[in-house]
Amino acid sequence: MKIAAFEVKDYELPDFAKAKDYGLEAKLYKEDLTKDNVELVKGCEGVTTLGFSDLRAPMIRKLAELGVKYLATRTVGFNHIDLAAAKECGIRVSNAFYDPYNVADFTVMLMLMLLRKAKISVCRALVNDFSLDGMCGREMRNLTVGIIGAGKIGRAVIGNLQGFGCRILAYDPYVAGEIAGAEMTSFDRVLEESDIISLHVPLNDESRHIIDAGAIRKMKDGALIINTARGGLIDTGALISALESEKIGGAGLDTIEAEDGLAHIDLRARIVDKRDIFYLKQFPNVIFTSHYAFFTEEATAAMVNCALRSLRDFGEGKKNPLEIFGK
Repeated sequence: MKIAAFEVKDYELPDFAKAKDYGLEAKLYKEDLTKDNVELVKGCEGVTTLGFSDLRAPMIRKLAELGVKYLATRTVGFNHIDLAAAKECGIRVSNAFYDPYNVADFTVMLMLMLLRKAKISVCRALVNDFSLDGMCGREMRNLTVGIIGAGKIGRAVIGNLQGFGCRILAYDPYVAGEIAGAEMTSFDRVLEESDIISLHVPLNDESRHIIDAGAIRKMKDGALIINTARGGLIDTGALISALESEKIGGAGLDTIEAEDGLAHIDLRARIVDKRDIFYLKQFPNVIFTSHYAFFTEEATAAMVNCALRSLRDFGEGKKNPLEIFGK
C-alpha cells in the first residue's frame, strides 16, 4: 500500500525507513498537509501526519475524494481531526501510543523546579547573581499533590511521586475503584486540599477550561498548577489573574491555549501576536516550555511505528487497537 507522510522530522527518518517492513511504500514530506499540497496524496490509500496539518472537514472530504481511506496521526491527542467528517467520508482514523514515562517524568521535574524556584536561580546565575533572597523552597514530602486524570500518564506520575513521601489525591470520573498510591476523591476536594495540581486529561468539550476562575477560587492560596496535557484545559485569562493576585503560587506549563501556530517553530525573526504567552513567561514563578514533555527518542520512535502499524493493519483488514472509532 502507498502512503503519504507529512510533517516528517529528521529524527523520524530512521523509523520511516522501516516502512517496507510493514509492506508500505511511503512518500515523505517535511511540509504540513494543506489545501495547497493535498494533491500529493494522489495514489495513496493512507496518510499520516503530526498535529499541525489541516485536518478539518474540507480537507477530510478532499482526502476522500482523492482516494485516501486511512488516516494515522502520529500523536496521542486527536482533537485536531474532524472525526465526524472522517466517519461521514468513510476514512478510518487512528492515533499513536507511547509509554507514559516521558510525560510523567517531565511533570515531576516541573513540580520540583517550581518548589525550588529553579527558574529564578538559573536566571540569576546567568548574570552572576548568587544571592539567596527569595529562593527558599518547600519539600515535596510535606505536601499534597492532586492528580486530575488517572489514565496511563496520571498513574505514572502517581508512581513517580511514591518515593517523595507526599500525600496524593486523584480524580477521574472514568476510573472505577482505587489506584495504588493515591486516594480517589472528588474534583472539588482535589482543588481544595492540594498544594500542587497536575492535569492529565484529554481536551474535549467536557474538559475545556476545567481550570477556570471558579476552580481557581476553590484552590488553596499559593497552590501550584502543572499542565503537561493540553493548553485548553486552563482558562489562560483566569490563570493570569490568579498569578497577578498571587492566589496561584506558580505554574509549570508545557502547553498553553495560545500555542497554536507557535509550538515547535523557530519564530526569532518573526512578529508574534500571542500576548498571553509573553506575559506568562515574564512571571518568575511560571515555567513555560515548548510542548515537548513527550519528546524522547523512545516516544518519537513509538509514534512513527504506531502510524506504520496502523496503516498496515487498516490495509490488511486487521483489527487495529489504535483505531479511534473502534475505542
